[in-house]
Amino acid sequence: MKDNRHIFSMLSALLDYPDQSLIDALAEIRATLPTHQAFPPATRIALNALVDRLAMQPLMDSQEEYVETFDRGRATSLYLFEHVHGESRERGQAMVDLLAMYETKGLFLGSGELPDYLPVFLEFLAQETPVQAYQLLGEIADIIRAIATKLAERGTPYCSAVAALLPLAGELPLTMTALVAEPPPNQEIDGQTLDKEWQDEPVSFLGAQAPASGQAQPIQFYDKRPTR
Repeated sequence: MKDNRHIFSMLSALLDYPDQSLIDALAEIRATLPTHQAFPPATRIALNALVDRLAMQPLMDSQEEYVETFDRGRATSLYLFEHVHGESRERGQAMVDLLAMYETKGLFLGSGELPDYLPVFLEFLAQETPVQAYQLLGEIADIIRAIATKLAERGTPYCSAVAALLPLAGELPLTMTALVAEPPPNQEIDGQTLDKEWQDEPVSFLGAQAPASGQAQPIQFYDKRPTR
């Protein structure tokens, strides 16, 4: 099985709140992601468009666009358990379980960061074996597809970075039409549809295993985003 751990880190960077470190890494991302053989041509084109947009527009504009894209409704939220549990009590226990899975591998979150934030989860996959990363990503593939589809409906180039995870999970990619979709006029953000769709489909991350002998190198995930 192909080792995609470096790719997971790059997609994590693209999906995290933009800062100067992302801008500095865009040249490497442009040279690697859009040429990756796992991605179909439409995904490669769309990834190039996202990288070019982030490279050309002012950082503050990118930050505003990020907040508008991901923090204005649950349907496009990058917090995975919002699509499963909403704000219910079950989400808290799911967070505890996921955090425990990270910590068995020596991975620790920074202050204020939540374990179900997709960029954090991708950084975790980047530390896993290829087989384990493939299995864990597959467990959230339906949520990934739903988020990518909603982003495509809104015509945002961020759709490409989420959709790129589908072939890495062994799933069919989004169609070219979806990746280049223009947002419908006067579209209202509806955060209720996806809530209902996923409420009865809990993500368990059952692929997690106890660490092998020896301790993993601790890695810190730092919260770069504004307080929600």
